[in-house]
Amino acid sequence: MTSYWCETAILPTGLARGVLVTTSDGRFTSVEPDAAPGDAQVLNGLVIPGLANCHSHAFHRALRGRTQTERGTFWTWREQMYAVAAALTPDTYYDLARAVYGEMLLAGITAVGEFHYLHHAPGGRRYDDPNAMGLALIAAARDVGIRITLLDTCYVAGGIDEPLNEVQQRFSDGDATAWAARVAQLSGDDDVVIGAAAHSVRGVPQDQLGAVASAFPDVPLHIHLSEQVAENAACLKAYGRTPAQVLDEAGFLSGRTSAVHATHLTDVDVGLLGSSATYSCFCPTTERDLADGIGPSVQLRGAGSPLTLGSDSHAIIDLFEEMRAVELNERLATQERGHWSAAELLKAATVDGHRSIGFEDAGAIRVGARADLVAVRLDTVRTAGTGGSAETAVFAATAADVSDVVVSGNHLVADGKHMHLDVPAQLTTSIAAVIR
Repeated sequence: MTSYWCETAILPTGLARGVLVTTSDGRFTSVEPDAAPGDAQVLNGLVIPGLANCHSHAFHRALRGRTQTERGTFWTWREQMYAVAAALTPDTYYDLARAVYGEMLLAGITAVGEFHYLHHAPGGRRYDDPNAMGLALIAAARDVGIRITLLDTCYVAGGIDEPLNEVQQRFSDGDATAWAARVAQLSGDDDVVIGAAAHSVRGVPQDQLGAVASAFPDVPLHIHLSEQVAENAACLKAYGRTPAQVLDEAGFLSGRTSAVHATHLTDVDVGLLGSSATYSCFCPTTERDLADGIGPSVQLRGAGSPLTLGSDSHAIIDLFEEMRAVELNERLATQERGHWSAAELLKAATVDGHRSIGFEDAGAIRVGARADLVAVRLDTVRTAGTGGSAETAVFAATAADVSDVVVSGNHLVADGKHMHLDVPAQLTTSIAAVIR
């Protein structure tokens, strides 16, 4: 049994002072406000639940700082991303992912949904273990101490009615049936969920989307949806339907599904996501980095689609920024304030985020939940004098203000440093190994 004393903590009932928590077997066994610290480990500042990063492409982290030197579009950025994908091996992917997941842990992220489509060797050649790349990601997460949902992704087309290009051959199993047969060989455990995904209506033809949706009916199911106007136009031309309508007809939308980006939606699309209780996973820092646009978060919430958050391409890894960006983007789009409260955004990044990637028992400081704690300093130039509330976490703090992180009762980050990994050094060496 391990005990932690939180100077201030956000509980399901609200803000509390002097919260003494005990943990056993990775769970909270008691949560006591207004308690003395005794011999418990002290977590100063504002303590919040662990954050869930619901959409990650770990290898995109190698692009940070390297794609900002010229004008362009999502599609020109994609060519730079493909160059990194072409260079990775299971060993170098493990090294890079371990560093990226270490950076996430330093930012207070205790679980990640890894949208994994880089499956095979160059040219599509199978590794001796056809899941070598996915297993490298799982090993990296385990070694760092972060929980992972491996969203193994079906990707079999280069675009609607387009063949795969040379790099995309690494992504493809040939068809949805072969994809499912490979994924069936993977197994999870208490800290690893094996989920499913279709890349997009561009990456999976209409007649195979249903097979992806039904292959593993009890796991999280994710897909990129309407990130780009060009995607919508191609889908309408080919199928006479929007991407959301195509997914609805394929039986893809449900309460276990996450529609990632959900940026360019019609009113009908919003209704389909809401009526099916499909999650809308927004990734604001990537969406602005790639000039994708601003998604209709308020309309989706009103229709019944829960919000979750991801850092996607890792232009930055900072779930605090992702949270506030949802509200700030709405302010820019409407010239009005107050669309999302701090409490609502924190719920998206914790309870709802964890639920959407298969960790229903995480994201809250309560008895029986997974014992995850994130301490945010209240004495930095960003947080000093802010009052130490949910509004501090969402509208003032950054990842740099995280001092301590506990995952399943294990204290892994202290004083802003991972206890077992030099994250900046690991990032430097692992990125140098794949950037040509």
